[in-house]
Amino acid sequence: MIRPLAVALLLVTASAAAAQRPNPGVTSGGGLRRGAVHYGKWLTDKGWIRGGDALQTSAQATTVRLRKGETLTTDGPFAETKEQLGGYYEVECQNLDQAIEAASRIPSVGTGSIEVRPIMEFDTPHK
Repeated sequence: MIRPLAVALLLVTASAAAAQRPNPGVTSGGGLRRGAVHYGKWLTDKGWIRGGDALQTSAQATTVRLRKGETLTTDGPFAETKEQLGGYYEVECQNLDQAIEAASRIPSVGTGSIEVRPIMEFDTPHK
């Protein structure tokens, strides 16, 4: 039996473009949202979907650090970058070619990029 490949499809977008959208992932008329619904159905029909979510912009983030036993928090992103993580899909397919096929169909791939990253699997009691 072939062991499935679990990957995270990380949706990366330019920080400037994400900041200009009042509601990330939604265009006027709902074009990306409609595309995401169709894409989610396609992943479900393929039996590959494990989960996923859209994320708020990095301006909404809180960064947490532990230094010398003290918890430090900073409003906003960890670092100033030109790109940010806009969301993710978690999929399970048979191989990297199928993961790339799944990434290439994400509606935002034409304006951003998709990072295909294998998920580390651990033998733990919670799974």
